[in-house]
Amino acid sequence: MKILQVIFTIYSLVIFAVLMLVFALFIIIPVLISDRAGNLSFFFIRLWARIWSGLSGFRFEIRGKEYINPNQPYIYIFNHRSFFDAPIIPLAIPQQVRALGKKELSKIPIFGWVVAKFAIWVDRDNPESRKESIPKLIKFLQKGISIVVAPEGTRNNSENVLLPFRKGAFRLSIETDIPILPFAIIGADTIHKRGSFLLSPGKVKVYFSKPIYPTDQNSIDELTEKCRNRLEAIILSHE
Repeated sequence: MKILQVIFTIYSLVIFAVLMLVFALFIIIPVLISDRAGNLSFFFIRLWARIWSGLSGFRFEIRGKEYINPNQPYIYIFNHRSFFDAPIIPLAIPQQVRALGKKELSKIPIFGWVVAKFAIWVDRDNPESRKESIPKLIKFLQKGISIVVAPEGTRNNSENVLLPFRKGAFRLSIETDIPILPFAIIGADTIHKRGSFLLSPGKVKVYFSKPIYPTDQNSIDELTEKCRNRLEAIILSHE
């Protein structure tokens, strides 16, 4: 059984790399031209992800897209349990987005080079690195481009539904008056488990919540807790 999983993983990663090479220029060139042209980049990102997922036996069920206004930028937050979350995000979110990315991902051949055009790399162990990312995120929000943040700060490999939230995304929401839109990713950790290089075919479910708007009365702690409770409730009701 393990041998079959190894063979499957090699097969899937070869497809991943080949498709990334095929689509790399189509993905990168538009976003280099302008942020508006980035929508074309995301067309090719989604095409790459759909083909790779289809050939690898990864299936998706996405609910709650009706809560997303395509003309409204959001600060998306999600539960992070697997590296497989990365290709799920552009498939699930019907908008052009920029993401906070862990610096370690930039070292993945080909993938790191391509994703660097859409991610702000952060050293999670360096508070100064996190602080420097905030002005960059604000610039994208001001251009009407949504951002994606994993407020747990790292992958959750515990028995807890969620790890404690870092507050940067919620401080940003209050400062910019941009709503938070939580979404739950369920099943990604069955396809790629933490501590393993092996992949397995399977199904991932994504559930979007209604957006949560900051108010003048919200403190950062209150908004953080409200969003955490909402995301936890979505996960518990669908796992």
